[in-house]
This record gives sequence, C-alpha cells and structure tokens, in this order.
Amino acid sequence: MTIDATMVGRSYTAAESYQVGREKIREFAAAIGDPNPAYTGDDAVAPPTFAFMLGSRALEQLLNDEELGLRLDRIVHGAQKFSYTRPIKAGDDIAATATITTVRKAGDVEVIMYETALTTVDGDPIATSTSTISHNRGES
Repeated sequence: MTIDATMVGRSYTAAESYQVGREKIREFAAAIGDPNPAYTGDDAVAPPTFAFMLGSRALEQLLNDEELGLRLDRIVHGAQKFSYTRPIKAGDDIAATATITTVRKAGDVEVIMYETALTTVDGDPIATSTSTISHNRGES
C-alpha cells in the first residue's frame, strides 16, 4: 500500500504514559554531553531534546501500522522542531500522541509529516514536536 491523503489525521498514542524521573533526566543529559545544572537535583528539568525520546513511543505505533506498510530500513528522519508550553520536569507523567498531518509523494519517496503532542495524563499540554520522515518504496 502506498501512503496517500486518506492517512492524514490518523493518530497513534503511546501504549503507556511515561513517568519522568530525575535519574532519567540526568542520564539523558550525560548521554548528550550537557552538564547544565538545571538537569540535576530535586527540581530537575529535562533537556529540550528529551521530548523526542518521549514522542518516539507514539512514533513506534505509527511505524508499526500495517496499513501504512512502512519499512524501517527504508526510512530517513528529516526535519524536527519542538514547541514548549512548559519544560518537562521530574515527576511528570506524560502521554504522547503522534498524528499524521501531511503526506506527499516524490517519485518512489513518500514524505510523511507528523505532529506529536506531549501532555500530562490529565491532558495539560507540555510540548509539541513536528517531524518529517521520508520512506522509499523503490526496490533499488
């Protein structure tokens, strides 16, 4: 199956919410090499790109949608940007939902734009990520 405009609006919610812990924030900051003291301690906030890790749980659902027929070995991650309502902080319990916003074709390549909303489990907005992936259906 190829990607087409009928897929716009499909949403994929991560199977579980994610409880943000101080240690996970610290580990993430260490992994990206950022020693900012805001990422440690009792009032730790997460580095801005921590949002991708949270959103990837919803992206996994999108990638596994059999109707889309996407193959991970044929995908290139393109542009991505984050918009924040507030920082992600230790103690947050975060839900993630990815929604396909745009699809287009360029030869064998399908370009899929999707938006991932990160909210508290009570629905309060935290951040939105807008991303693009390209999928090549060609056989070469």
